[in-house]
Amino acid sequence: MFQSFDNTSSPQFGPARVQALRERFDALGIDGFLVPRGDEFQGEYVPACAERLAWLTGFTGSAGMALILRSQAIVFVDGRYTTQVVQQVDPATFTPGDLVGEPPHAWIAKQAPKGLRLGLDPWLHSPAELKRLTVAVEERGGTLVLLDGNPIDGLWSDRPAEPMGAITVQQDSHAGRPAAEKIAQIAAGLEGKGLAAVLIADPSSVAWIFNIRGSDVPHTPHPLARAILAADGEAELFVDPRKLGADAKAHLSALASLSAPADLLARLSQIAAGGAKIQIDADATSAALVVAIEGAGGVVVEATDPARLPRAVKNAVELRGSADAHVQDGAAMVAFLHWLDSQQPGSITEIVAVKALEGFRTRTGESLQNPLKDISFDTISGAGEHGAVIHYRVTTDTDRPVRDGELFLVDSGAQYVNGTTDITRTVAVGSVPEEQKRFFTLVLKGMIAISAARFPKGTRGCDLDPLARIALWKAGADYAHGTGHGVGSYLSVHEGPQRIARLSTQELLPGMILSNEPGYYRPGSFGIRIENLIYITELEAIDGSDMPMMGFETLTWCPIDRRLIVKDLLTADELSWINVYHRTVREKLTPMISEPEVRDWLDRATAEL
Repeated sequence: MFQSFDNTSSPQFGPARVQALRERFDALGIDGFLVPRGDEFQGEYVPACAERLAWLTGFTGSAGMALILRSQAIVFVDGRYTTQVVQQVDPATFTPGDLVGEPPHAWIAKQAPKGLRLGLDPWLHSPAELKRLTVAVEERGGTLVLLDGNPIDGLWSDRPAEPMGAITVQQDSHAGRPAAEKIAQIAAGLEGKGLAAVLIADPSSVAWIFNIRGSDVPHTPHPLARAILAADGEAELFVDPRKLGADAKAHLSALASLSAPADLLARLSQIAAGGAKIQIDADATSAALVVAIEGAGGVVVEATDPARLPRAVKNAVELRGSADAHVQDGAAMVAFLHWLDSQQPGSITEIVAVKALEGFRTRTGESLQNPLKDISFDTISGAGEHGAVIHYRVTTDTDRPVRDGELFLVDSGAQYVNGTTDITRTVAVGSVPEEQKRFFTLVLKGMIAISAARFPKGTRGCDLDPLARIALWKAGADYAHGTGHGVGSYLSVHEGPQRIARLSTQELLPGMILSNEPGYYRPGSFGIRIENLIYITELEAIDGSDMPMMGFETLTWCPIDRRLIVKDLLTADELSWINVYHRTVREKLTPMISEPEVRDWLDRATAEL
């Protein structure tokens, strides 16, 4: 299994660990310490050795931050985790905070004790965060203290070792562009700006630029590595040599000089000497690296990671690979949904379902000679009330049967060498209440609205987000997460800068892959989410139109539970969309399925409404 079901949340240890941390405050000269979820690479998915927030508080979500003061401890989370955080942390020790509405810097500026000396590990925060925190602390007459080491690491006696995942080469047949071409393009972008070099600190950008993949963190195949690309076209890659086999070393040696990660600070200082300008992405770079550059006399120039947008705009080879991966994944999903329908209600549990789904993906990959490399995130397998926990992770402690008369939400994804998938299906187990069918149909209307949208050049994710919500809004409901996130090409399942969300101002460009996943959640009762992946394409002109338009092509092909659709709530266009979608699902997946009983199930699941 690529997924563990161990309960990694330990709220019972929170009080003692917070007290032990506070006992170090005086020696460190601080009154508080900030603990982010991210690691030294500012990543969403982190190795076990960087799970400091979970170790300290018990909260295991993918986004959050804890502020530990002498007499207060706050765990800031976003809307996905408001239910989860109260279940995972000790309520007598921690107070939940709003990571979006009032993030730590905003809370500090308004409520922190006067004269606060706030400590932080500069490797775990971006320079952008550092600036916000500095302003906030100074508003309270306090000081920001950059610590030489992380005090949690000294308390964490059984902290896991740093990962040494093997690096593989992503061949041009999957990448679509040679690495040398990407390096040259980035170097050309530095010319004329007076820049000596650009620091590439995002491991996904390193993976994309050099056409490599890694296995240092769960479910995201990038290596924990950084690079410096000089204006003259020279490249340096800072990676542990133990991660390199013969093929990877030969591939990379032809592109760049290879150095150990420990050499990075000295190399940055060497380049920076004499006032050289070095470009960094302030949202993706550790503040410690900026301190090193400026400490050596260099000038930091803040700009967006030059690989971020090109990485988001997939080329034709990447799009074709993703389309193929999704058809394969759809066949595995159909096998799983057929199996699920054949089980007696109450006879399987959430964990049994997760294991079965991974098994179907594995066997389908073997039969098609395109093996499952990993899952793209821990499968969300939520029955009944667990479906209302937006990022629910089933453990041996929370596992429960999938019972008759309830909804079962399964959000899962896969990593194949030709693409990354992410799909959510909510299915009926037996006969479910009419109210749940109504909300399912309202969510479906939002998903169809995004799928069928046409929009002009310059449209942003925030412009489209209301389309997914309007049917729910009219019913007095909403959901506390974005409608869509970017997805990588055999990289991170959560990739920026593209999103469909209230705050997303990134222009949507042809070739970007996005998720389309509206939902509805009633805490303690049920949850609904329907998710397909889509990509942006230029559309043929309409007769008499004034301007060119863009739209979405669907990547995900898998039945949507017809038993939950209230036909009378759909417009004629929406009804046509779901029927055409199901007909296409049947046409694409039937040739991939050999078992007669599974084919019969697919025919029934995609029958016209």
